[in-house]
Amino acid sequence: MGNKKLLVMVALAIMLVGCQSDDSRNEPSQGDQRDEVTENVAQVERAPLSGEITEIKKDTRPFAVMVNNDEKARPQSGLHKADIVYEILAEGDITRFLAIFHSELPDTVGPVRSARDYFVDLTKGYNALYVFHGWSPAAKEKIEAGEVDGINGLSYDGTLFNRASFRKAPHNSYITSENIEKGATMLNYSLEATVPPLLFLKEEETNDLNGTTTDYVKIEYSSRQTTHVEYKYNHTNDHYVRYSAGEKLTDLDTLEEISAANILIVETEHTVLDKQGRRFIDIESGGQAVLIQKGIRYDLEWKMAEGKILPFANGQQVPLAPGKTWIQVVPNLNIVSY
Repeated sequence: MGNKKLLVMVALAIMLVGCQSDDSRNEPSQGDQRDEVTENVAQVERAPLSGEITEIKKDTRPFAVMVNNDEKARPQSGLHKADIVYEILAEGDITRFLAIFHSELPDTVGPVRSARDYFVDLTKGYNALYVFHGWSPAAKEKIEAGEVDGINGLSYDGTLFNRASFRKAPHNSYITSENIEKGATMLNYSLEATVPPLLFLKEEETNDLNGTTTDYVKIEYSSRQTTHVEYKYNHTNDHYVRYSAGEKLTDLDTLEEISAANILIVETEHTVLDKQGRRFIDIESGGQAVLIQKGIRYDLEWKMAEGKILPFANGQQVPLAPGKTWIQVVPNLNIVSY
C-alpha cells in the first residue's frame, strides 16, 4: 500500500514539472520582452515642428494661415492647435499672425486676414499651403508668380471661406481644415510633404547656455494697451500663457488657453514704405534675439536658416523645447520688458 502511494506521488510530480515546462515555453523570455519594448520605442516618433511625441507619422503638408489680431478679432479660433505662430506688424501698430499647423489641425481657424510679402516668404520656408483673405500688392506679385500655393478668400468668399454673423468684416472670415483640404484638391495642390524636423531638446534637457530665470515677459508694440503682449510662466505645465491687452488669450470655440513652450523674440529692421503704412521687414539678415523656455531667458541671435527664423548662439543652432513656439518679430528689443 505504501509503495502504491509513493508511485502515485512520483507520477504527480512528473506531471507538474511537465506542465511548468510547457508554460515556460509559451511565455516570452526577458530578452523577448526587451525586444518588444525596443520595437515599441522605435515606433515612437516626434512631430517635426513641435518636437512632441506622436504615434502617427505626419507626411502631410503644413498649412500656414493668416490670422487677424485686431482687437475686434479676439478671441481667435484655432491658434491653440498651431505648432508655430509668427507675430509681426502689418500697418500701423496692429500685428498679424502667421499660424503654422502640422501636428494638429483646428476644426475652424480665423478670422482670416490678408497677406503681406514677408509672410509669403516665411510660408515658403515650411513648404506650407498658404491660406489668406486678400493681399498687398507685393504679396499678390509673389503669390501670382507661384512662389507659394495659396487659397485666397477673395476668390472663395462664401464657399470655402465663411462669414461669421457675430463679427463685422473684415474681422469675420473663417475657414475649416476640411475646406482647406477641399480647396487644395480643387486647385491641384499636393497635400503630401516630407517635413524636415526642427532641432529640439529632449524632454528633461535644458540648453547649456548662461541664462536668466524669467517667469514673465511683456512686449509693447505701441503705447496702446491693445497692442501689448504678455506671457506668464506656468510652472506646473512648463509653458508660458499668453495675454493680449491684459486678458488671457483663449480659443473662441474651446476656451483652451493659448500657450507656448518657446518664445523667440527677434529684433530686425522695419521701414514704412507708403502712405498706407505698409512695411519692409527684414527677415533675412539676422540679428539680436531672446529665447525664453522652461523658465529661463537666453540672450542670443537669430538667423534665417532654410527659410525659417531660428535661434543661434556661438554659431550653433539652439534647440527648442518640445511644444508650441511663438516667434515675436519686433523693431527694437527696447519694447520688451521682463
